[in-house]
Amino acid sequence: MCGLVGQVNWAGIDPGSAVNMQQALAAIESRGPDGRAVWEDDQCRLGHLRLAIIDLSTNASQPMASESGRYYIVFNGEIYNYSEIREAIGDSYNWHSESDTETILAAYQKWGNECLSRLRGMFAFAIWDRETKRLFAARDRLGVKPLYYTSDAGGFAFASRPRALFQLLPELPRKPDPQALRLYLEAGYVPAPYSCFAAIRKLEPGHYMEVTEAGVSTKCYWSLDSIGTDPALEQATEAELLDQLDGLIDESIRLRLVSNVPVGAFLSGGIDSSLVVAYMKKHASGALKTFTIGFESKEFDESEHAQAIADHLGTEHICQRMTPEDLLALMPTYLEQFDEPFFDYSAFPVMAVSRLARDHVTVSLSGDGGDEAFGGYHYYAHAERLAITQRFPKLLRHIAGSILTKSMGHKLALLGNALKAKSNVGVFAFMRSAMKDFTDVMSPRLRDSTMSMAEMFELRRRRMPEGLSAAEAAMRLDVAYTLPDDYLQKVDVGSMAFSLEARDPLLDHVIMEWAARLPLKWKVRGGVNKYLLRQLAYRHMPKELLDRPKMGFGVPMADWLRGPLKNWAEQLLEQTAAMEALGLDAKRVRTLWELHQSGARNAHSCLWTILVLLQFNNSGRFDENSH
Repeated sequence: MCGLVGQVNWAGIDPGSAVNMQQALAAIESRGPDGRAVWEDDQCRLGHLRLAIIDLSTNASQPMASESGRYYIVFNGEIYNYSEIREAIGDSYNWHSESDTETILAAYQKWGNECLSRLRGMFAFAIWDRETKRLFAARDRLGVKPLYYTSDAGGFAFASRPRALFQLLPELPRKPDPQALRLYLEAGYVPAPYSCFAAIRKLEPGHYMEVTEAGVSTKCYWSLDSIGTDPALEQATEAELLDQLDGLIDESIRLRLVSNVPVGAFLSGGIDSSLVVAYMKKHASGALKTFTIGFESKEFDESEHAQAIADHLGTEHICQRMTPEDLLALMPTYLEQFDEPFFDYSAFPVMAVSRLARDHVTVSLSGDGGDEAFGGYHYYAHAERLAITQRFPKLLRHIAGSILTKSMGHKLALLGNALKAKSNVGVFAFMRSAMKDFTDVMSPRLRDSTMSMAEMFELRRRRMPEGLSAAEAAMRLDVAYTLPDDYLQKVDVGSMAFSLEARDPLLDHVIMEWAARLPLKWKVRGGVNKYLLRQLAYRHMPKELLDRPKMGFGVPMADWLRGPLKNWAEQLLEQTAAMEALGLDAKRVRTLWELHQSGARNAHSCLWTILVLLQFNNSGRFDENSH
């Protein structure tokens, strides 16, 4: 795991701007504390921060040149099958290191853009071709690693974080993007290709870019959208499917244990993380360390479950118990680390467990991806049930929906909106809204001039196979948007803040493709979510240790906004001019705040989304008077 920065200037790199590159690298220094280096020629400058994991020698340092000196690369991530690729290339390349970085260079030299189909891992990288004056940049299939960029007629620049781009290009405007603000207010994150800054974009997962003086072209090289079910999987027995899945996960874990530094695991005691640790224990040569955070509130505390799994599997388990005050102490880090407004306050415990793990290991495996691949969220089943209403006559749905929308009950009003939705994707969008307690607090100006998240979902849904169920479409939409821009961003920022590399074995693209072809009945069955993955876990651990309500990392935000964060929030909500400038209806926001304070509504999700945006604006992240 590393940090990267780069720029191309067609008129020539200004030697006097070298200090800007150093400032850009300093801005993201926690991503790579083990080394810093810069390389440049007449039109390109590349900078890199290294967190050494594979081949700790200086031979693996970056920016790295190919054997001929034609290509230079900066790379963030891990290629888990690099040994296999090196064998395929063989002696046709004159190797100088044991690193996966050099493996990408050699693969690109041999296969060009097609090298991406051979890479198995998480990555964001850029390769400069000194001969053709062409930059090739790519992001991994699931979007585990980020890549931001900006472009104009004079050149192109990219980085792991927006803050590095602003240091690299001091004149780059920080004007907010209204479309991104709309999507953030609805989803709690800014989905790619947007960023909250109008001048900056994110490269989408599974995409690559080719940059020349003639312009920038972007192409998708991988997506789950077009994958249909596999007849062989439809005909397979449960035992056969379990054996296949067992082999896939076993291989993925084995590949992700390759490291020249200590490796541990996050362990919540849930199905996904417990299964990952069970396979790790099978392959581990020595003691395996696992980490969890415990809370005083039983509503959020999973530490007893994690300890029970750790005892059963025989790991060296390390738990840190935290009070609400301990979590609140992380709030400045939370607000400072994210370069875009970010709703997901489960980042607090992610940061806490990353900080804990970094005291013992450099790499930690997690269970991320199991829910999206195997149907772990309850709203998938809800979306399937609500989708049935789409068969009712449109007029009947609209009348029933209108009645419910006017209801005093918040959940009934949300159900009314779902009934009035134009498509199954609209139903799913409203289910997401219900999950986040989202309320329409946007100004008409912002709402009428921008695209909604539901419309984005609908456009994406059209790429998927006909006949795909609402639940399966919901899973793929989560993989396309929520997974990379919410969950994986949370883990990347939270772990990198403490120079910890997080690896996600269930997000191996081979597993994701297999799961996408798996019939829905093996994911959601008889009210049981994640059915097949759950049965596999039972092979490794007692059923009674695993069957419990899903919790996940949580914090008592509803109580915090009525208690220790109330004064902070009140001060932000007094900034009515800023709210209006950002596309918010200040009166509706105030009404929502009062409902929450009185206890009539738990509106903490929507309010936190707004407060984070206001704090982001208040801290000078946007240019003044640019809204």
